[in-house]
Amino acid sequence: MPGASPSAARPFAAGLDHRSSPLELRDRVFIPEGELPGFHAELRRAAIEQAIVLSTCDRVEVQGVHPDPTSATAAVTRLLAERAGVPSVHRHVYTHTDAAALRRIFGVAAALESQVLGEPQVLGQVKAAHQAAQAARLMGPELEQILQAAYGAAKRTRNETAIGQRPVTLASAAIQLARDVHGDIARCSGLLVGAGELGELLVEQLKSAGLRSLAVTGPHKLRAEETARRLASHVFSFDGLETRLVDADIVVTALGSGAHIITAPEMERVMVRRRRRPVFIVDLGVPADVEPAVEPLDGVFRYDLDDLEHVTITGRASRGAAAADAWAIVDEELAAFGRARAERDAVPAVVALRRHFEAVRVQVLRQANGDAARATELLVNRLLHDPSEVLRRIASGEQAGIADSEAAARLVAALFRLDETPRDEEKKP
Repeated sequence: MPGASPSAARPFAAGLDHRSSPLELRDRVFIPEGELPGFHAELRRAAIEQAIVLSTCDRVEVQGVHPDPTSATAAVTRLLAERAGVPSVHRHVYTHTDAAALRRIFGVAAALESQVLGEPQVLGQVKAAHQAAQAARLMGPELEQILQAAYGAAKRTRNETAIGQRPVTLASAAIQLARDVHGDIARCSGLLVGAGELGELLVEQLKSAGLRSLAVTGPHKLRAEETARRLASHVFSFDGLETRLVDADIVVTALGSGAHIITAPEMERVMVRRRRRPVFIVDLGVPADVEPAVEPLDGVFRYDLDDLEHVTITGRASRGAAAADAWAIVDEELAAFGRARAERDAVPAVVALRRHFEAVRVQVLRQANGDAARATELLVNRLLHDPSEVLRRIASGEQAGIADSEAAARLVAALFRLDETPRDEEKKP
């Protein structure tokens, strides 16, 4: 980061998400809650002392601070590659450092980096990762300040834009459609296939609306078990999906694996076994989890994200406007955080400068023996000696690490306001 000292803790972020990697690869690196302490220990062994670990359906990402953020992202990439067990993981891992990492951390907390913008669960996931890092002693003042600022930005985006309304509105639309199909939801059993944040939100809303029972399944056993634990529901083997579909009145899919996990022939067999009792399917997969050819089948009601958008009369234009408004707020908060940090960073230098000036003042007073003119002359000469010598070295190229003499001269002029007329001279006629 510009102006940061080499030893300063600088932000970084590295991982895989729904944009950079396929679901199969994210499943390989997924870190269940029970394995999180071990991964925290691996971060410490990699000399990463401040970091949080986000392991969800959409992303597996490490955010933190380090004196050398490039080496930190390389270490995280290595650890993720070891979990994946495949060398190709490197081309899917994104890495951010300094200002880009800060924007990533703020954007994730505000749910602006999610598959479905504004997902309300994301902030809770970040806070849970924060608490886990504190318990693992992977939290320090620098990362704490960043996360607290990110929480403030996330709160503003939710309160001042429509970004947080969309997922809840989509869930409400799905519940209304489910009632149109089935009437009383309390008589229905539900099935969640996959573990996307919006999928979890939707089934949570269904449970609040009275859903009788819920089962969870998915191709990744550990991820499905984690999701079932959070939702206080049963988990079943993915191999038995067709059997589970026979018993499910409401099906929510949230995989987006690129393959149809529910096909038309399979659904036809299911409907025969259900005796054509209606089934309401919400396909949240991007790309679709359910083959669109199921829609003509008698008793099958399939809706995807675009269908729910139409129900809520929310188009892409309004979604884009809300996202732009939210990012503008994030950028405002980033600028404010940068100013506050710059002010904090400047305080030790000012204190040290004041201490140095005071030491020189005491020394010259002792040498001047009460002669005020002599004391001021000595004081000016002493205070200017070192800066003058450094400026000379910069101009001659002798000063290591500083090559721009004009920039140094401008900095001195700004620090001491050399372009301004002294107040005593202003008063002269």
